Amino acid sequence: MSDTGSTVPRRQVGRLMRQLREQAGISLMAAAEELEFSRARMYRIENGEVPVRKHDVIAMCTIYQASERMTEVLIGLAQESKAKGWWHAYGDVVPAWFELYVGMEQAAGRLRSFAPSVIPGLLQTREYAECVFRKWIGEDEIAVDNAVAVRLERQSLLSRNRPEAPRLDVIIDEGVLRRSIPHRDGMQKQLASLLNATSRPNVSVRVIPFAAGPHKAASSGQFTILEFPAVGTASPEPTTIYCENLTGALYLDKLTEVEAYESIWLELEATALTPDESDEFIGAILKESDG
Repeated sequence: MSDTGSTVPRRQVGRLMRQLREQAGISLMAAAEELEFSRARMYRIENGEVPVRKHDVIAMCTIYQASERMTEVLIGLAQESKAKGWWHAYGDVVPAWFELYVGMEQAAGRLRSFAPSVIPGLLQTREYAECVFRKWIGEDEIAVDNAVAVRLERQSLLSRNRPEAPRLDVIIDEGVLRRSIPHRDGMQKQLASLLNATSRPNVSVRVIPFAAGPHKAASSGQFTILEFPAVGTASPEPTTIYCENLTGALYLDKLTEVEAYESIWLELEATALTPDESDEFIGAILKESDG
């Protein structure tokens, strides 16, 4: 795997190809016959086990009657899947409107997120999200509104029934809770929303108080660990680490990389308050801000 870099792009090609085929009502065998592929090759493509050539992508998209926009995405991902390491910078090969992470988030069975600076997107209120996006995007109200709408829509996965909602475990630094937003009553709403979220059986929020001092993850920055369930008889996709920065995002799925972040997560769990203690802590800050 060290020679091929991240497997994320070809896994996404496989997932999207399977979705397009199923939406078109075409069986795996029928598609294989039309494309003159073996059943085994079709299976490997849809499970993200092999890279796909551009002309094969075009042929498959033609048979599945994919839109031009989706064909563009798949061609871009197929080209990225040949890279030795994969950073995605929006507007490069994969178009800006295609949010790759959202697709991965929807497919995950468990998400673990460390948030040292802002509330994680899946737990943000509208007011908090608007403040965040105004800082990132500027005063383009339409762009801000669209970004907020997408963020709030993403949150529906936490309460969905089919497939089963993923488990979300979040560890937040105390500074995130005390860093207020300009919106009047906005931070109170956000803190109350956090407490409400933890009442769900699939959501956990834990706090690392200032009193805990420096810890192993202090220099790691924000990251999310995504774990995937098996689909039918297929093996689950490998655990992937997602890290954002100013110019793009990094997807890590090599065993050594995943182990490094798993180690950091264990350190965070050992340092953070328990879920019940964290609820009390957030509640105390909420009362302070209300006063």
